[in-house]
Amino acid sequence: MSPPLLKVSNLSFRADGMKILDGFDFAVKKGEIHALLGTNGTGKTTLARVIMGCAGYRPESGEILFEDRLITELPLHERARLGITLAWQEPARFEGLSVKDYLSLRANALDAGKALESVGLDPEKYLDRRVDKSLSGGERKRIELASIVVMRPKLAILDEPAAGIDLLSIGEIKTVIQTLRRQGAGVLLISHREEMASIADLASLLCAGRIIFTGEPETVVEKYSNRSCVVCDGRVCH
Repeated sequence: MSPPLLKVSNLSFRADGMKILDGFDFAVKKGEIHALLGTNGTGKTTLARVIMGCAGYRPESGEILFEDRLITELPLHERARLGITLAWQEPARFEGLSVKDYLSLRANALDAGKALESVGLDPEKYLDRRVDKSLSGGERKRIELASIVVMRPKLAILDEPAAGIDLLSIGEIKTVIQTLRRQGAGVLLISHREEMASIADLASLLCAGRIIFTGEPETVVEKYSNRSCVVCDGRVCH
């Protein structure tokens, strides 16, 4: 059996004296869509940033393996070169560029057009538009997602609010994720919305910085919907 694309073992992370991730264990297979559900305060966004290697998010213990390679100490740019992508809210850095030029920083114009189609935007209407305030918030979010598609990552980490996918319908989100899957990517879909699990092959429930259950999406949703917490209080619920 081949090793998982991503394997996180006994990962712990602390910030401001508080333990945010506590003995976290998790894995994503190549080509798998894995939904991670959790309420606010459970450590979802922290996990995404730790896996990506963002500044200030070095774990205090545990290991992160990507394609069976230890990457726990690698900086963000090295992880990106290996094929890990976290959806960023970054078009503001490229104000004034055309959408085509912004997307073609990562690929070619042909890929840019297909990527726009995958997020529900007509290439003929958007490729020559500028990345500026003339775009609505929803349009900018879709273009951010298109930038993930053109990168053809091996692992796409989509933290729902940061990725902008909270502005898309379930059908539109599924189209984006299926495009990534066809490219061979594994997708880690992080959300507090239980309906997001319907897109996934497998789902996990996050509580107080650790995985408390992994299984069929329907089963995870049932456990998630029966929770008593709205905001995580740091105690593990069963």
